Amino acid sequence: MEDLPKNRLGFAKWLVAHENPLAARVLVNRAWSAFFGTGIVKTVDDFGLQGEAPSHPELLDWLAVACMDQDAWSVKELHRRIVSSSTYRQSSQVPVGSRPQDPDNRLLGFFPRQRLEAEVLRDSYLAMSGKLSTKMGGAPVKPPQPKGVTEDAYGSPKWNPSAGEDRFRRSIYTKIKRTAPFAMFSTFDAPSGESCVARRPKSNSPLQALTLLNDPMIVELAVASGERAIQAETREALDALFRSVLTRAPSELEREALLAFLEQQIAEFRDAPENADKLLGTVAKNKSPGEKAAIAAWAALTRALFALDETQTKG
Repeated sequence: MEDLPKNRLGFAKWLVAHENPLAARVLVNRAWSAFFGTGIVKTVDDFGLQGEAPSHPELLDWLAVACMDQDAWSVKELHRRIVSSSTYRQSSQVPVGSRPQDPDNRLLGFFPRQRLEAEVLRDSYLAMSGKLSTKMGGAPVKPPQPKGVTEDAYGSPKWNPSAGEDRFRRSIYTKIKRTAPFAMFSTFDAPSGESCVARRPKSNSPLQALTLLNDPMIVELAVASGERAIQAETREALDALFRSVLTRAPSELEREALLAFLEQQIAEFRDAPENADKLLGTVAKNKSPGEKAAIAAWAALTRALFALDETQTKG
């Protein structure tokens, strides 16, 4: 590589040269960390002398070479290679006797359960409710969020939620305001956008549980699920909702408990129709009292499923 020009172009070519696999190693290590929660090199933001040694150095080298030679630096192909592996597709159930030998699961004897990242979590709720927009490109959008988030920032800017399809676009299109980040993203440890971070902090707070129950965006998606659920027979709708949220069929015990909860909610909303109106908002217009009670009850059931640990956890 001595013949490379001594300028930025030469530096760029050196970074991705086959004789210098550092960039490929960093790329595949960050992808591995995103899928498994921990990189092959645990310190994903430090490959230097102060970083940790790789747990599987041969695997790191093989993935790096494959990324350069076979995948032609395609991130999509890298992701396909990882997610199609038996290591990624294994169960998250901890094998008996595996903890004492490998307490941190660095050997990946089972899939490490981890909470979805903030943006992925929101997109999954959009998909669960059937509202996710697949529109590509365009200007940033403003999904619903609690009042006062941007109003308390410098200049007191207004946050007027987008209408129509833009309201349900993927999180990558959500407008970023540095002094007032999107509320849900901040709650679930997303960075503010002021700097690029290789690793996000992982917190577990009561505010996260309250967000999944009461955030206006989550409530709106739950109501949308409720509108869809009343179009089918109760048990069929319950099984479809459960599968869309948890990607599995409910057990008989779970099904009976959820049906009992649904019946209880319907009765309560019938006795207090003002609560159904408050929950449904504009959806309550032109609906009969029975329909409003049913939609509100299904929305309450959906909110409960949305808040489950299993829903927000990959594994």
